[in-house]
This record gives sequence, C-alpha cells and structure tokens, in this order.
Amino acid sequence: MAELPNLIPAIPELLLAASALVLLLFGAFRGDTSTRTISWATVGVMALAAVFIISGPSDGVQTFAGMFVADGFGVFMKLLILLGSGLTIILSLGYLRDHGMERFEYPILILLATLGMMMMVAAADLISLYVGLELQSLSLYVLASFRRDSERSTEAGLKYFVLGALASGILLYGASLVYGFTGSTNFDAIAANIAAQEHGASVGVLFGLAFLTAGLAFKVAAVPFHMWTPDVYEGAPTPVTAFFSVAPKIAAFALFVRVMMGPFGGLAADWSQIIVVLSATSMVLGAFAAIGQRNIKRMMAYSSIGLIGFALMGLAAATPEGIQGLILYMTLYLAMNIGAWAIILNMRRGSSLVENIDDLSGLAKNQPMMAAAMAIFMFSLAGIPPLAGFFAKFYVLLAALDAGLYTLAVIGVLSAVVGSFYYLRIIKLMYFDEPAEKFTAPTREVGLIITAAAVFTLLFFLFPAPFVAEAELAANALFR
Repeated sequence: MAELPNLIPAIPELLLAASALVLLLFGAFRGDTSTRTISWATVGVMALAAVFIISGPSDGVQTFAGMFVADGFGVFMKLLILLGSGLTIILSLGYLRDHGMERFEYPILILLATLGMMMMVAAADLISLYVGLELQSLSLYVLASFRRDSERSTEAGLKYFVLGALASGILLYGASLVYGFTGSTNFDAIAANIAAQEHGASVGVLFGLAFLTAGLAFKVAAVPFHMWTPDVYEGAPTPVTAFFSVAPKIAAFALFVRVMMGPFGGLAADWSQIIVVLSATSMVLGAFAAIGQRNIKRMMAYSSIGLIGFALMGLAAATPEGIQGLILYMTLYLAMNIGAWAIILNMRRGSSLVENIDDLSGLAKNQPMMAAAMAIFMFSLAGIPPLAGFFAKFYVLLAALDAGLYTLAVIGVLSAVVGSFYYLRIIKLMYFDEPAEKFTAPTREVGLIITAAAVFTLLFFLFPAPFVAEAELAANALFR
C-alpha cells in the first residue's frame, strides 16, 4: 500500500480548496444575496490560512513526491499574496453593490486564483508549477470579463484568455524540452542533471529554459510580453484590475525566482543576460509609454510594466542580495499599489466611475485627505526619498551594482527620472489646477485601506529593519 503524503506543509492550500467548495455550495443555495457574506468569509479563510502558514514548517520540507515544498521563501511570498487578495476583496464590496455585480462567484474566483498562486509559490516540480499556474489563470480570465454587460470587460477577458493560452503553451513546450533533455520534471533532479554535465547544459535544456522564461515573462508582463496589460487593465472592472496589479504579480515573480534560482541556478550566467534585456526594455517602455496616457488605468498599466523592470533587476543579479531586494521591492510595491488603486476605485461621482486623469483636477481643494494620500503614493512610486518606493528601488539598484550590472543600474535610474514626470503630473493636477466635480466619499473599508497604506508608505523609513531581515531570510532559503 502506497504511503500517504505528509499533508501538514499543504494545510493552507487544502483549507483554501475545501473552503472554496463549501462557499460555492453555500452561494448556490443562497443566491447572489449571499455575496457580501461569502466575501467576508473568504477574507476570514485567507486570514486563517495565513496563521497556518506562519505556524507551519518553513525549513524546506517537501511532500507529494517532491512536487510541493514549504520553505522560508514560500512563507513570505504566500503571506503577501493572501494580504493582497484579501484587501482587494474588501475594496470590491462597494463597487460590486453600486454596479449591480453582486454575484457570489466573484470572491470564490479570487479564492481559487489565490489557491493557484500559493501552489505556484510552493511548486518544486514542473507539473505542479503548471497546475498552479493554470488554476490561477483560468480564474483570472473569468474575473477580467466579469462585468458581462460591458463590451470592454468582455474584450479584456477574451484578449487575456487568447494571449494567456499562447503563453501557457510556450511555457509548457519549454517544460517538455527540459523534461526530454534531463529526464525529470523535479526541480532538484533537473539541477542535479545539469550539474552533472561536463560541458554545461545541453542546447535542448537552454532552449527549454528560453521558452520557460518567455512564458513566465508573460505572467509578470515584462516587455516584449506585455501586450495584454494596458487593454486588460483598462477593460476589466476596476477592483479586478487592482487585484491583477498586486497578488498575481507577486505570485508570478515568486514562481519566476523559484524556477530560475532552483533547477536552473547553475545556469545563471546564461539566463541572467535574458533577464537583463527584459528588465531594461520593461523599464524604458514603461517610463515612456505612460507619458501620453490620459486614462489613469492605462497609465498605471504602463507604470506597472516599468516597476516590473525594476524588480527584474534583482533577479538579473542572481545573488542572495538581489533576491532579497526583489522580495522587499514586491512587499513595498503591494502597499503603494493597493493604496493607489483604492483611490482610483473611488474616482466616482454618484454611481458612475470616471477614469480620466484630468478628473483628479483640484482634488486637494475638494478632498484634501484623499489628495494627500494620492500624493504619497505617486511620490513613492516615483522613488522620492524617504518614502517606501525609494527604498524599494534602492535595494535592487544596490544589488545590481554589487553584481556588476552597471549599465542596467544606469538605465534604471534614468527610467525612474523619466517616469517621475507622469507621477508628478498627477500631483500638479490635484494641487494646482481648478477643481473638478467632487468625488463620492469613500466607504469606511476603502478609507481604512487608503489610510493604512499611506501611513505605511510614508513612515516605512522609520522601521525598515524587520522587513529587510525577513526578506533576507526568505532569500537565503533559496540558496541553501
């Protein structure tokens, strides 16, 4: 009789899977009137999963025949994913009610997507990697087109599905090449096979790695695999766009790091050149393409592409310091982004949402607290010291310089200078232009999230040490 796998490392994932099934049945019996109840229950389940993650193993325990691993890196990234997912569900409550979209499937889809993300982070095998990735992706395709009476939302979902399916196919082809030339899908076995080769990895493995990198670059929206981002960000319902910009990005980066530093860590000299190109082109395109945007969701889409380029700089370094910088960057990115999207979500007059950047004109005169919070987030995204965004960029730039990536660091600094233009333009509109019509006051939940994110972003420089230390522990877990 086959021995049962050790389920303890996977308790958080099993909890999310069981809860999704129970809440789906509950919603099917109670109907859409249960949406708010299911939403808060989902947030509670995520909080409980976080408790299990913190109290669970973090010393590299493997289970399910070596396909699932629980280590310090996974613990840190899973907590970020749960935080991002939980906050976006809370942000969505008012929007769903005001736009007649209160359907119980919404929080359950986010829960299933979160389950897929956690499986991605914990993957120790190409098969479990793909299963987690597809569970996340299928949920996100539906969420992008969740507003069924909107042509833009339907178009966004369709574009994301078609391009996402293509990217998944590319990734799967890369995985099949790696399997064919190494004889295994397990990360440790692949690493051992590559290390055993006298003259380095075979051409087939390098081709497979190139295809894997392309598929993962699509998931993080790195240039030239970014083409879906502006259209999906603009067309999807705003809370869904907020979700896309935080949790799935964090999960995709965690997967990117685990794949590159795990089975292919011995080939860093080969793949780091590809990451350098992805990083540089993402930063440059993100900085320049955002300048001409008048729709704030499209501007944030191009802004996120530029910010992703900065995060890739940490991966390109392929050192513990680089991964530490990347982890810290994604932590601060979560706080800045969720706060900015909470304000964008509140750009509404009555029940109608506005998305033009000019609609922020004179916000400081009408709603000074909201304008102050938005200014904090914009200054931080621009990398102005002493806000959190400055430290996020500082640590990855430092890692790039330590790794000898001087040209990439210079491109990063110049891109940040160019990118400052469109962030500062928003601040100029809010504080120096004539006031537009006042926005509807935010709900209590949205107001609390904006306040907490603004305070964290503003005061991070007073207490960076715990976050830096935890990011260091998480990064070192990959280099044991």
